[in-house]
Amino acid sequence: MNDQPRRRPAKPHRRPRKDPVRFLAFEALRAVDERDAYANLVLPPLLKKARAKGDFDGRDAALATELVYGTLRRQGTYDAIVAACIDRPLREVDPPVLDVLNMGVHQLLGTRIPTHAAVSASVELARVVLGEGRAKFVNAVLRKVSAHDLDGWVEKVAPPYDEDAEDHLAVVHSHPRWIVSALWDALGGGRAGVEDLLEADNERPEVTLVARPGRATTEELATALGEDNSLPGRWSPYAVRMAEGGEPGALAAVQEGRAGVQDEGSQLVAAALAAAPVEGRDTRWLDGCAGPGGKAALLAALAAERGAVLLAAEKQPHRARLVERALAGNPGPYQVITADGTRPPWLPGSFDRILMDVPCSGLGALRRRPESRWRRRPEDLEAFAPLQRGLLREALKAVRVGGAVGYATCSPHLAETRVVVEDVLKGRDGEPVEAEWIDARPLLPGVPALGEGPDIQLWPHLHGTDAMYLALLRRTG
Repeated sequence: MNDQPRRRPAKPHRRPRKDPVRFLAFEALRAVDERDAYANLVLPPLLKKARAKGDFDGRDAALATELVYGTLRRQGTYDAIVAACIDRPLREVDPPVLDVLNMGVHQLLGTRIPTHAAVSASVELARVVLGEGRAKFVNAVLRKVSAHDLDGWVEKVAPPYDEDAEDHLAVVHSHPRWIVSALWDALGGGRAGVEDLLEADNERPEVTLVARPGRATTEELATALGEDNSLPGRWSPYAVRMAEGGEPGALAAVQEGRAGVQDEGSQLVAAALAAAPVEGRDTRWLDGCAGPGGKAALLAALAAERGAVLLAAEKQPHRARLVERALAGNPGPYQVITADGTRPPWLPGSFDRILMDVPCSGLGALRRRPESRWRRRPEDLEAFAPLQRGLLREALKAVRVGGAVGYATCSPHLAETRVVVEDVLKGRDGEPVEAEWIDARPLLPGVPALGEGPDIQLWPHLHGTDAMYLALLRRTG
């Protein structure tokens, strides 16, 4: 007789189930981390492929988009929460594991997904992409996270405001500390204003369309979108906002290049330059940093209405091709060339109006590209500075006496905005330039809170736009 205890039969092995929505979101997050890709470029083709395979419907696409952008926007806050739930430094957690964890934290603390569903779905994803051992780690951490809501966790992991205001805001609003400091300096004022700005950076921006004059109308776009999905622009006469989102590329006007997707801040920059007073002729316009082509397309349409010609110059060949695509079909004459605005092929005094929307840190578009806040470093501004000054200096040489130059950036950082303009005008790192400020504020009628002038700064929390900066200058000699 065998007295050995009988072994219980082993549980049958269950293969982890692949959730297509969360797997796609994980793929997008890995591309952002591994390849320095941008979510707004990576996600659309992934969604298109999933739809083509029949894996996704509209609700699935919306959830995947929320998981990707929500995780990226709140990464700083979620990192602090995860760090409080583990017994090792956060830097020792492998990046793919941290992506699964942060996406799980977002489901727990940033969405209405039930706790049990958020944890189980995240653990199942971990089994698929990380393996059983790491899935247990994910499960343990997320169960700790589920013990508190977001406000409860923030109270635990953020230093008190009175002890370290910038670090408190950095954790609460998920921005690197140096960006909090820079935005606060640029905005001025007290705590309420900067908190509104930081929170606006974490909101999903509306999709805004531009009806290119002479080619499309706002009425046409509104009709195509339908009454329930169209809102007038807040400030730009060419803007229509998509109230419920959707696929702007499905509109005929967008497919034909008569309209496009463009933030109202960018539309206002082009409109202000076009409205700036110039002396004498007004027939030759230049967009000196034209890629990817949104402002160039609007400027070309505005120029065509007046019988003017736009030259669109872009240094990078692949971006110049994007400009050509954006300008295709414009009714007026235009030309696109590959050229470096700091070593221009045109003669001095060639143009009546010039836009220089210079390369910059992009701190004004963090709501659209949330991953940028984690990539940028303070030293990046030092690298941009010589280029920005060089482009503005050459633009002031290229415009004729009495003509106008618009210096624009998608950044509110003082080192990229007014400091650049003042340095060039005063000749601090070269010959002084004979030019004067044009007050840009009257050129944007109806737009409030533009500051003390003569330059203008738009803000996400005040205007619902990207934080675009514009200085208008007239050459005087």
